[in-house]
Amino acid sequence: MEEFKAKLYQSCMDFILQRINTAETALKQSQEASNDDTKSSAGDKFETTREMMQQDIARTKNLLFDGKQNLQLLKSLEGLPSRTETARNGSVVYTNKGIFYISISAGQLHVDDKVVFAISGVSPIGKLLTGKKIGEFFSFNQNDYTIQDIY
Repeated sequence: MEEFKAKLYQSCMDFILQRINTAETALKQSQEASNDDTKSSAGDKFETTREMMQQDIARTKNLLFDGKQNLQLLKSLEGLPSRTETARNGSVVYTNKGIFYISISAGQLHVDDKVVFAISGVSPIGKLLTGKKIGEFFSFNQNDYTIQDIY
């Protein structure tokens, strides 16, 4: 089980590092494009373009900030005890409807021929899972889930 959890962790790490890299590249390109843009005779068009570039840069900075926060959260999960009584950040939770890794929101992961949903602890389903014990149940999106195991 430790090996499976380590693979999940690495999949999330790869996901978030790729996201950070993409955001950094996009930010660099946006800033270069903004610096290269020169004022034309069409002043209003220039100002509109400049404002759109600034908005794009601001969005990309937010994505980068979010990515770095997720990276810190993920790093905080490394080395946590393998088995816990209740589901929490870092837990792999087996339910009757699927496997969830409470970590970062990375979506569907395929590890060792299993489909695992990497979810944030602050997501709606993450909040419902957190604190639950084996045998407990909860409902989400008109589906009933029963906790079968927690690692």
